[in-house]
This record gives sequence, structure tokens and C-alpha cells, in this order.
Amino acid sequence: MPHPTTTCPSCRAPMHLHTLPGNHGHTVELDLCFQCQGMWFDPQENLKLTPAAVAELFRLLHAHRGDAHHPLANKLDCPRCRGGLTQGFDLVRSGRYITYRCGNGHGRFSPFSSFMVEKGFVRQLTRPEIEDIAKRVAVIHCTSCGAPADIRKDAACTHCRSAFSLLDPKAVEKALEGYAHAGKGAAPATTKAPDVADALIMLERDKQRALREQQAQSGRLFSTKDSSSDVDLWSIGIALIASVLDD
Repeated sequence: MPHPTTTCPSCRAPMHLHTLPGNHGHTVELDLCFQCQGMWFDPQENLKLTPAAVAELFRLLHAHRGDAHHPLANKLDCPRCRGGLTQGFDLVRSGRYITYRCGNGHGRFSPFSSFMVEKGFVRQLTRPEIEDIAKRVAVIHCTSCGAPADIRKDAACTHCRSAFSLLDPKAVEKALEGYAHAGKGAAPATTKAPDVADALIMLERDKQRALREQQAQSGRLFSTKDSSSDVDLWSIGIALIASVLDD
């Protein structure tokens, strides 16, 4: 039985309900908060999503990439019982990720990035990639927990100690093979995944366009100052995945 409108455990605003394909012909009603970049899973719901559902989820995240983002609140509440959620860490082969669980068993709140780590869609950045990013920006945001880190000095996230990682288009493409293209009646396409430098260029182009529009509305002259002071590894990954899915 569906629940009433789910409120975000962090910002308490109503979450967006999206119906996605589930296993065995069923559907999954997933609650998303694009501002807090998180999703609420009722018990076992995260195990019921098909690869086609994950492909649709990527498209949703990319479509909302320009939404204003809120930092997570210090205290997260279960949207079912209003009890506090307990923060913890889970470890899978692809890395370490944060979880926020209801002690009464009503479900869990998962940052978008944690869900992707859980599903094995990430890989650790290579040393050349880290050096390439360091030439352009000083601060990055951890894919696992979102904390800022100085990529020129830190070898891993100083908050959760996870290695710097990136959503991996090749892993995602393999997992979605036969699903993302199934509705088109075509065989799975082979695509060349763009590299991190290309993703940085795409993100910078989006950022500059948004800044121009904002400044045009306010009547100010356009300036590129401080436009690339930091970068979100999650945003880079979403840009990479979107370019693969759109091919």
C-alpha cells in the first residue's frame, strides 16, 4: 500500500515520487529529493530496481543537475516514524559509502552517490586523471560523501577516507546492456565513453551558460572569475553517463 507524500529526511520538503520499472514486471515508486541529492528506500526497495530503472534514474539526475543543492542536515528523520536516522558505512567491492537507516526498520535514506557506489557504478580515479583535474581545479567533492577535499594534497577523502572515485560509464553501460536500448528494438550500441577532461569541459560550459543567464537577468557584466574553483566528482560522472546514454 503506498504511503502518503514522503517528506525528505533532511530538508523536510515533499519528495518527488517517480514510478520506475521493477523486477518480475512490477514497478517501484521511488522518492527523490533533487535539492538534497538523496532518495528514500522502503525495506528491500533498492534491490527491486531493474537496469532500465537505473537508466531512467540517470536521466532524471542529469535533467536536474542545475537544481540548487542543499547540504544535508545534521539530524535526519525517518519520514515514516519521525525517529532519527543512524549514519553508518557499508563496504562493497567498488568502495565505501554512507547510509542513513531507520532504527525501526522502515527503510533508509541514501545519497545519490552512495547508491551508485553500492551498485558498482564507480571506479577509483587514476593518477593521470587526478593530475589532470588538479591542473584545472584545487577542490573536489568526494563521490562517496560529498565532502570537499584538496586534490593537490589529499590522497583520499579526509572525511570518510574513501579513495577518490568516479562514476564509470563502462561499468554502467555493461550493467545496462540490453535494457537502455530494448525499448527502441535495437541491439545494444557500442559507445566510446568520454574522458574526465571532456566532462570537465562540458560542466564548465554549462556553468558559464548558467552564469551568463543569471548575470544577464541582473544586468551585470559577465565575468569568468572564480568559475572553476572547485568541482563535484558526482557531477562529472553524471555528465559522462548522460553522454553515453544519449548516443
